[in-house]
Amino acid sequence: MRDTRILIKGAGEQATGTAHRLFRCGFKVVMTELAQPTMVRRTVSFGQAMYDGSCEVEGVAALKFEKEGIKDLDQFDWNAIPVFADPDGRLIAQWNPHVIIDARILKYNHQNCKDQAELVIGLGPGIEAGRDVDIVIETQRGHGLGQIIESGFTQENTGIPGDIGRQSIRRVLRSPRHGVFKSDLNIGDLVQAGQLIGYVDSEPVHAELTGVLRGLIVSGLEVSAGMKIGDIDPRSKVEACYTLSDKARTISGSVLEAILVHLNRANKGSARHA
Repeated sequence: MRDTRILIKGAGEQATGTAHRLFRCGFKVVMTELAQPTMVRRTVSFGQAMYDGSCEVEGVAALKFEKEGIKDLDQFDWNAIPVFADPDGRLIAQWNPHVIIDARILKYNHQNCKDQAELVIGLGPGIEAGRDVDIVIETQRGHGLGQIIESGFTQENTGIPGDIGRQSIRRVLRSPRHGVFKSDLNIGDLVQAGQLIGYVDSEPVHAELTGVLRGLIVSGLEVSAGMKIGDIDPRSKVEACYTLSDKARTISGSVLEAILVHLNRANKGSARHA
C-alpha cells in the first residue's frame, strides 16, 4: 500500500476522517486546501495545519507544506500527512496520484474528471458516479450513510443538518451577513441559549440552544451571508470536540473499501495477463 499515492481535496472533518484511516492503513496520503480554510470542526481537521504549521488528530500528525515542497515527497519519511495550499488543483499533475478523493463536499462537481487518476472518488451530493468520478460515497446521515455508488448520484442535498441530540437546524451557527467574523470563544466552551458567540462586522451571532461549542471557524475570517460558522452539540460532551465523529468514521471506512476493491480488481487483471 505504500506504493499507492492518494490525494485528498479538502482537509475539513470528513476529509480528515478519510485521511486518518488511509494513513493508518499504510497509504501515502497528501491533502490540499485553501490558504485560509473555513472548516468549522477545526480540532478534528488537518486543515488547521494551514494556520499552525502542524496539527494532530487522534495520534496522526499533519504538516503544512509549501508548493515547492512537492519535490521533497520522494524523500519524505511519511510520518505525517502533508497539507498543501492548492485551490487550483495543480498538484495533481505534479504528484500524479493513483487515487483522488474529493472530500470538500461542495455539493456540486468542481474540477473532477475520471481521467485524472486510476480511481477518482467523490463524497456527497452533486457529483455523478460514472461520469464525473468513478465512485461517490453517501454522506447524508441515515440508513444510506456510507453507501458506495458506482453509477449516479447520492441523495440530494436537503439543506437541513443531520440530527445530533435531537437538534438539527438550531445547532448550526450561520453568518447573518457578509463581513468579518470575530469571536473570543473557543471550541469546547460550554454555551447557553441566547449567549453571544461573536460578531460578523457589527452584527451579533447568538447561540440558539445550550450545549458545547463543537466547531467554530477561525476568528478574523471573511464570511458570506448564510455561511456555516459554528456548531453546537446539545449533548454537551466536551470530549466529542476532539475525536472524529461516527459519520466521519463510516464515510472513511467506505472510501477504504472502495480503494481496496479497486486494487483487488487491478491485481486480478494483472494476474490474468501475466
